[in-house]
Amino acid sequence: MSTPTQSTKQLWAGVAKVDVTGSATDQIDDPLYAAVDAARGRDRLYVRALVMRDATTTAVLVTVDAVAIAEIGSIGNDYLANVRASLRQDPGIVAGHVIINASHCHGVVCADVESRTVQAVREAFRGQVPVTVGVGRGHEDRISENRRLQLHNGREADVRRAYSLPADEQVAAVGPVDPEIGILRLDRIDGDTLALVYNFACHPIQGVPDGGNTADLSGFASQVIEEGLGEGAIALFVQGCAADINPILYRDVDNPADAEPLGQRLGLSTLQAARKIRGMAAAQVKVIADSIALPKADLLPHIEALEAEQSRLLQALAPTPLNLKSFVPLLIKHSLSPEYPSFDSHRYLHEQRMGSQHLRQLDDVNRRLLDQYTKNIHTMEQLTRMGVNLGLLRLHHARNEAHAGATVDAEVTGIKIGPFALLTFAGELPVTMGLHLKRASPHEFTFIAGVTNGYLYYTPTAEQLKNRGGAQEDSDCFVAPEWQRLFEDKALEILSQI
Repeated sequence: MSTPTQSTKQLWAGVAKVDVTGSATDQIDDPLYAAVDAARGRDRLYVRALVMRDATTTAVLVTVDAVAIAEIGSIGNDYLANVRASLRQDPGIVAGHVIINASHCHGVVCADVESRTVQAVREAFRGQVPVTVGVGRGHEDRISENRRLQLHNGREADVRRAYSLPADEQVAAVGPVDPEIGILRLDRIDGDTLALVYNFACHPIQGVPDGGNTADLSGFASQVIEEGLGEGAIALFVQGCAADINPILYRDVDNPADAEPLGQRLGLSTLQAARKIRGMAAAQVKVIADSIALPKADLLPHIEALEAEQSRLLQALAPTPLNLKSFVPLLIKHSLSPEYPSFDSHRYLHEQRMGSQHLRQLDDVNRRLLDQYTKNIHTMEQLTRMGVNLGLLRLHHARNEAHAGATVDAEVTGIKIGPFALLTFAGELPVTMGLHLKRASPHEFTFIAGVTNGYLYYTPTAEQLKNRGGAQEDSDCFVAPEWQRLFEDKALEILSQI
């Protein structure tokens, strides 16, 4: 396949998107898809490909509306290697220069997503045109929240649909979000936008009212951007450091789950910022692809400690004559009238005149029963959180035992297009790490992407890993705390070189 002729300073780019929406026959038996009905769904899932080339270097950025491109979900572990091998053969792209990011939505993709990915890249390669480069930032702080809850007892919990929250009085604080939208805009010479890459940190797991297959908030955002830009422009969402970032209405039980308004807000905020960006005629492409060996964690001590705590909590459950049927009306009565819960006030006043305190004594007994039943409920809720996270720890302990070696290799890639610098990693990165790396980078416009070129589950900070068993991020993780220093050192090394 021929390559377009170009000057040493001119950047060329091509873009394409291919529908990869799965059907009911593509849905696999996986808890990730338990709330998804692939037979329904009005929005589509896509693989989008952007090819960028200067005089010496070709780079490919692929975004997939999928939960991951390995390990979890329906895309196989050989997907990345197979796509790279096909593109190495035709049109001759270096394997490490093919960067694939998963949006991390829980949509069901088609069985032939691999061949459709290759198709998208080849179409983008054939369609290369000279472009100008614009870089900037947007801001959106209304659609996301940090799901880690800092508790008064020094531990942390998290906001999930998989289990109940701690009691309000146990929660001391929440963590930050990253409202920044990193934007790379590539315009044709005539001024129309060819492609818009936008990097943002938020789990796209809100869902849609009918429970159908969906690309979720990032899919709706891209639709808004593409319709707003027009002229065939394609928007590529690159997932950021979203390990501990939820959509803002994730646990709303009063309204149907609906990612569309959240995505529309993200899309409109991105468009608003993109329209203020000025392009530059000359830009170069630089890619540094490297890997690091991350140490696996010894999870057995954490499992044993959690099992001991589980046993202690079970023993702490106290017997009470109340059951749910008697507890609820009793709680309502005591909440409606704390001073006179058992009857109207005149009965209490009559007893008082007669020198009796029977109703007062009954209320004291019932308050103690309510307190004990409530304590049991909180303990049972804690046990459900502990049980789910204990299951994750056991899963990763078995995984580490089954895979030989004390370390696992992980790709770390840096790509720079003009002033736009993007660093990628396979793990689900926490928001604080993304904020730190952006501050520490030597480049003004630096953005960080997780869930890229593989999947390593959650990769929490060393501090968060002190909380193993307390939240999903620190439980659905198989690496040791030392991973953070190794990764950050490599990340900053790459950022200093691109």
